[in-house]
Amino acid sequence: MASLLERIMDAHRGIRPDVPVSTLERSRLLSDELGADVWLKTEHLMPTGSFKVRGSANKIRVLGEAAKRTGVITASTGNHGQGVARAGKLADVGVTVYVGQTTTRAKMAAIEALGAVLVVVPGGALDAEVEARRQAEKRGKPYVAPYNDLDTVAGQGTLGVELAEQAPDLDAVFVCVGGGGLIGGVGTALKALSPRTRVVGVWPAASTCLLDSLKAGRIVETPEQPTLSDGSTGAVEPGSVTFPICQDVIDETLTVSEDEIARAMRRIAEGERWMVEGAAGVAVAGLVQTAERYRGKKVAVVLCGRNVTLATFLGAMARAEG
Repeated sequence: MASLLERIMDAHRGIRPDVPVSTLERSRLLSDELGADVWLKTEHLMPTGSFKVRGSANKIRVLGEAAKRTGVITASTGNHGQGVARAGKLADVGVTVYVGQTTTRAKMAAIEALGAVLVVVPGGALDAEVEARRQAEKRGKPYVAPYNDLDTVAGQGTLGVELAEQAPDLDAVFVCVGGGGLIGGVGTALKALSPRTRVVGVWPAASTCLLDSLKAGRIVETPEQPTLSDGSTGAVEPGSVTFPICQDVIDETLTVSEDEIARAMRRIAEGERWMVEGAAGVAVAGLVQTAERYRGKKVAVVLCGRNVTLATFLGAMARAEG
């Protein structure tokens, strides 16, 4: 079986041109403010507004003709569902997305606009995932997991390859962590291609399941609180492939408060004129929190997405100002 790095390099070649290379742009405001050379990986400018297009596209690509015959099933609260829907549309693969009834109407509409069939189930995200997996098995259709799948992780890892090519002299990269697919893929690529780069994982203090699991040495359940970083919430599946990967590749872990996330979102809005979601704010907040340690260093922050409702964003702006 191919190693994860081999899968990442294969994905890096294979998902083009459907998935573009995102730019790495210097932040003058953050660089001046923090005394570091700060660069922003603009995943929020990707198609569908998040890094999730990478893993989704790679999984659909690897499934190939089989997926065209059967179609695929997934579950999502938003970004992943949009990524799978887009990848399916481009590859002529039918996509069914299961969502919980708590999913916002805007996110449902975005998924449907990309041609996917939407199925709303009673309950929340976990209920949707359980039903999606049940239906996939019952109907003999592949289930496209949001993080617990090596092909998905490999797709997300293409971001790390791009970073190594765009800035081989990076001292550190800051990444928001949910299920571990993004940082697992990025970290695997960087350990091989740019081993001097520290991989820093940042969590909202309100949702630290994978962090608590890493500390415990096994996957554990953790109570969660509401957070601006709704894209990174949720329990980590037992036996998730991301757990041992993250054990190997994360060099430093941080947690940030809701106030820190809101202030980070406002910094990006003021300095770059970009409206980013809470998960992107998490990564920025991690850098701000540890800025003294990285003074004079060249660092990158992954702005992982922009899919935030206007009401939530304006609430964060008001919170940051208050």
